[in-house]
Amino acid sequence: MKKDKIIYWTATILIFLFEGVMPALTSHTEMAKEGIRHLGYPEYFGMMLMLFKVAGALVLILPQIPSRLKEWAYAGFTFDFLAATYSHLAVDGLQLMSFFPLLVLGVLMVSYYYYFYKLNPRKKLF
Repeated sequence: MKKDKIIYWTATILIFLFEGVMPALTSHTEMAKEGIRHLGYPEYFGMMLMLFKVAGALVLILPQIPSRLKEWAYAGFTFDFLAATYSHLAVDGLQLMSFFPLLVLGVLMVSYYYYFYKLNPRKKLF
């Protein structure tokens, strides 16, 4: 059980850092704004995306949040990572960086699996 908690919290903290802290600290920079423009999205989309990422990361990291809300955050991040991969492939073509969101999705799937199936088996949704 201790190993399961370590794996869960490591994966969840990595998601919190990548999707909560980093966007909150860097979304206002010119490099971040250029990245959004490069993919063909309007500038306001970056701010909206940052707000949802921070909210979702907080939902995942706070233990007192109900599991149904956590599942929505996991789903939102899954859509985000898949859409990011598609956007990068559509704009930049087949490059290594285009698949980075799928790597982060793998970390998210580890967090999801350990939360719903190892640490809280009664909270299984399916």
